[in-house]
Amino acid sequence: MTGKVSKTESAAHIIEVPYIDQSVSYPTGCESVSTVMLLQFLGLQITVDDFIETCLEQREMEERDGELYGPDPRQCFCGSPYDENSYGCYAPVICRALEKALKRMPDASYRVVDETDTPTRRLLTDYIDLGMPVIYWACINMREPITGPEWRLLDTNERFTWISNEHCMLLVGYDEEGYYFNDPYENHGLIRYAREIVEERHAAQYSMAVGIKRLE
Repeated sequence: MTGKVSKTESAAHIIEVPYIDQSVSYPTGCESVSTVMLLQFLGLQITVDDFIETCLEQREMEERDGELYGPDPRQCFCGSPYDENSYGCYAPVICRALEKALKRMPDASYRVVDETDTPTRRLLTDYIDLGMPVIYWACINMREPITGPEWRLLDTNERFTWISNEHCMLLVGYDEEGYYFNDPYENHGLIRYAREIVEERHAAQYSMAVGIKRLE
């Protein structure tokens, strides 16, 4: 099953998390929106705009002599989350942005963990079973990943290849055959995707995930 979750869905372990739709204001802001959903779940009063403007490192794409240049998505957001022609960012960028945002919390009792390459089923035991959602990269609507476009990195002039259909969601639950996400794309809300396709698309986007752990 893929689709919106009904209230009759049984045998599912799902964390209730505030939902934010990205489609109106943040066409490429899935990483920021997913992160803010998690921060709001933790009790931090922060908006997506505030997060983008004060926590997220961003750098614009450029064209030079007909060739595209841009930042490294492991270092900052490529373009702007407000721009539909922009790209996105990878787990290290969200880790740093989360650390900035969490400093606003009065008790500061959390640490950010880059869980890239951690098997999804381990994320369930380490986070979901403990009541903590996980920021999770896969593909829009579980579409096939597409190789490209390419650009030269602004700081090194190396060629970089983007994997298109990149998407970030908040993993909030599971059942025996599926994973549940707060998916900000096109106001999907709480949505369930089959485990096998999720794991394939997650691997296509470098198996990136970011977690927050409570300090002992």
